Amino acid sequence: VPPFTAQSHGGSLQDNMRELHNRFAVSLYQTLTETENNSNLIVSPVSVSLSLGLLQLGARGSTLAQLEEALGYNMNDVQVQPFLVHLQGSVGNSSQGMWLQQATALFIQSGVQLLSEFKHHAEAWANTRLVRSSFSQPNQTHTLVGYSASLHGGGSQGEAPWWGQRLQMALVNTVAFRGIWQKQFLFTNTQNLPFTLTDGSAVKVPMMYQATEVNFGKTASEQRYTVVELPYLGRSLSLLLALPSDRKTPLSSLEAQLSPRQVASWDTGLRRTKMDVFLPKFKMQNKFNLRSVLPSVGIIDAFSPTAADFTGISVEEGLYVSEAFHEASIEVTEDGTKAAAATAMVLLKRSRAPVFKADRPFVFILRQVNTGIELGSFI
Repeated sequence: VPPFTAQSHGGSLQDNMRELHNRFAVSLYQTLTETENNSNLIVSPVSVSLSLGLLQLGARGSTLAQLEEALGYNMNDVQVQPFLVHLQGSVGNSSQGMWLQQATALFIQSGVQLLSEFKHHAEAWANTRLVRSSFSQPNQTHTLVGYSASLHGGGSQGEAPWWGQRLQMALVNTVAFRGIWQKQFLFTNTQNLPFTLTDGSAVKVPMMYQATEVNFGKTASEQRYTVVELPYLGRSLSLLLALPSDRKTPLSSLEAQLSPRQVASWDTGLRRTKMDVFLPKFKMQNKFNLRSVLPSVGIIDAFSPTAADFTGISVEEGLYVSEAFHEASIEVTEDGTKAAAATAMVLLKRSRAPVFKADRPFVFILRQVNTGIELGSFI
């Protein structure tokens, strides 16, 4: 798919950008399921793409072309830029009890002369900080990730240690989400119930419950699965949960079917239904190195000391991305915030309503309702 330009796609800009973002999200997610040996996986595709948009500001030649090809657009396009500015504002805002915060830090080798135009655009882009680094201390990955995480609180520029050779850059992105449900689960309805793991064994987990009206649907594909949408307060964000309909069907069968078009079709394929919903409460966090992942989606030159072209950042040759880290976390509880464990349990009444019970591995997507953009993808 060629990069987006004003003339290259039919339909509205919002529809085109939603398709491109969700295409990148599915590609990134599926690559991570193959490369990351984790039982749980969390990634925020929008945060990663916003970080790559920052690199687009300073990339030139084939380095820029690969970023355009992977994302599907050039953020410098006069029509694309306003959409991305709006999107980065939406990702960074907290409102109505929701907390969705992303921050990006670009650590640049001390002594590298930065172009003033790049500094101006970068510091206004997606809660970004430019940080000078000596790159002198080995094995300091946690230092950078910790520093970037502190940017959620509005940190400032300063020295940070790193390793290696001259003319390096390190890109670190963090994102965290905690939200309040439109209809909260009752603490007194949470019970310890079995959850079947991928290997077939079962563990007891705190399982939340509520009888409520949700958007619900079933796919008509070869491997059937059910989808439920749970809105957060204010209905600007929602959580889409997908679960294989047959208990014997592994989650990998569902993942193999995921596509941008299919995810987009959930908007029109879901219907309001009164249901009994069971959902485990949990808190998840992942860190991973994008340098081992992004080449699979075509971003190669940016990490090469000889091939990288970031002359839009500095006129000095040889500047390249030595490391790129992404960290994401999410918390799901009865009301969306931390709370003490319930002291009372109730026996749930039998009901004839359809049941959505996430008592085995499932996929869920944090979605921005007004744009249809996937902000996070999780299993």
